Amino acid sequence: MLTDGATERATRAGGFEALYVGSYDRLVRLARLTSADGVPAEEIVQDAFVQLYRRWADVREPAAYLRLAVVNGCRSWGRRRLLLARRGDPPRLPEPGLDGDALAVRQALATLSPRQRAAVVLRYFEDLPEAEIARALGCRPGTVKSLLSRSLAKLKGALDDD
Repeated sequence: MLTDGATERATRAGGFEALYVGSYDRLVRLARLTSADGVPAEEIVQDAFVQLYRRWADVREPAAYLRLAVVNGCRSWGRRRLLLARRGDPPRLPEPGLDGDALAVRQALATLSPRQRAAVVLRYFEDLPEAEIARALGCRPGTVKSLLSRSLAKLKGALDDD
């Protein structure tokens, strides 16, 4: 028989496991699309789940917490990548196995700034409202609208050139 504390831990662990199983693939896709230069998506998502697990009792919206952790993980990785590039370290190779359309979209997304890319992915791939995107990016909803407008124009130009 489980004690109250053991029951609570088992319920929390079961909820965490269900969240992991239900959202892992989607979060990996988010990481890959948010970062245009071969981000180690699985590692970033795993780190986000580790962060969530450590704070599980305190987090009210675990899905939103994970999205934010993944977006921030991609930003951090991008900054580290820039520092390595400045030192002359070799760039990572692109992911193999993308078909023509997926590759064109990936290349078009690469023309955007990291913030624009995150806004586009969160809006059009994750289908989040502007208010949630603003929270994830740490800006106002009006800024999100501006980012999306400029990003779509830039994407259209990049895709029309192909």
